[in-house]
Amino acid sequence: MVKKIDKTPVGAHYGWQDWLAQRVTAVIMVLFSIVFIGFFVIKGSVSYADWKALFSSQLFRVLAVLFLFSVFYHAWIGIRDVLMDYIKPTGIRLTAQVAVLLFLVSCAIWSVAILWGK
Repeated sequence: MVKKIDKTPVGAHYGWQDWLAQRVTAVIMVLFSIVFIGFFVIKGSVSYADWKALFSSQLFRVLAVLFLFSVFYHAWIGIRDVLMDYIKPTGIRLTAQVAVLLFLVSCAIWSVAILWGK
């Protein structure tokens, strides 16, 4: 008797979800960059008082955190995909992924501490 081979693709099925997440995070980063650059274009010469006033705004800090989390998530997807494509030994790949993830999470925590710290 001949066995029928199941040709159903297996895996995590990240494909389109990660593709969409990278596009959404890229749009968030571009919009924040436009607002941020616009601030410098409108103000011309920016003093420390202007800089402090900008970051004392609750709305701007929320936008900055959204931007930074978008950067970190965007980076995670890209680096994870590169590691999955080029590092074949599972133990080494998982170690590298955990190291990258811990680094990005620590950067996110540090970013929040900077933006809301006293």
